[in-house]
Amino acid sequence: MSRRIVIVTAVHAPSAHFLPEAYKSLCEQDLPDGWEWRRLIQEDGQTDTVAPHVSEDERVTFRQGRPGGPDVARTIALARADGEYVKILDADDRLAPGALARDLAALEGDRTLGWATSRVLDFLPDATTVRFPGDPDNGPIERAALLDHWKAHGFRAQVHPATLFVRRDLLLALGGWMALPASEDTGLLLALNSVSRGWFSAEVGLLHRKWDGQVTGQAPHVDPAERDARMAVVEARARALSHSGWGYPTG
Repeated sequence: MSRRIVIVTAVHAPSAHFLPEAYKSLCEQDLPDGWEWRRLIQEDGQTDTVAPHVSEDERVTFRQGRPGGPDVARTIALARADGEYVKILDADDRLAPGALARDLAALEGDRTLGWATSRVLDFLPDATTVRFPGDPDNGPIERAALLDHWKAHGFRAQVHPATLFVRRDLLLALGGWMALPASEDTGLLLALNSVSRGWFSAEVGLLHRKWDGQVTGQAPHVDPAERDARMAVVEARARALSHSGWGYPTG
């Protein structure tokens, strides 16, 4: 029986037309013998807009639910995640060639690693790309290494949470994504690093699309009061986990 990587994609109606590009990038991934992927697409809402853009492939399933944000959509999708690993692929992003195999090799090769990330290129509307600033060296990221950097650099982690590849059991142990209107993926990343070592691949793993309709480009995302509250709870959770004494692996 094949071992499985579950690709979790949260989507809302405005980003649905990007789904085929993400699917194409997934089909172009090469995995070692004995491994397969399954994609779980969860709509944040219940519209007639998304389904026409979902690829007809037995490896892809699509569900809908009441709107609650990408954190809710991704966490609800975990109910159907039956693989050993979970990989995030947002509806408007594209995997770079080899990304899945590199993530898998890192975690299969070292059981003390709980998660992996990779280099990102921002993909602009004119099809040009811009490097994400702050990349660390290729290799392991030690436990608790991200939080202080994040706070000292304007609440920007040196690795991008949209590239996350994580052990499913560890993801479930932390309760999935934080229940926040934004920054839920950063909150999860910092929580993971508070309890486990990770890995960074210096090879490009993701093209992170920038476009006018994305949630992080809207005015509420930069509202100072909300942003301060989000950052405060993200930091508090990460520090509480770090001080708890619990860590991965547990034994």
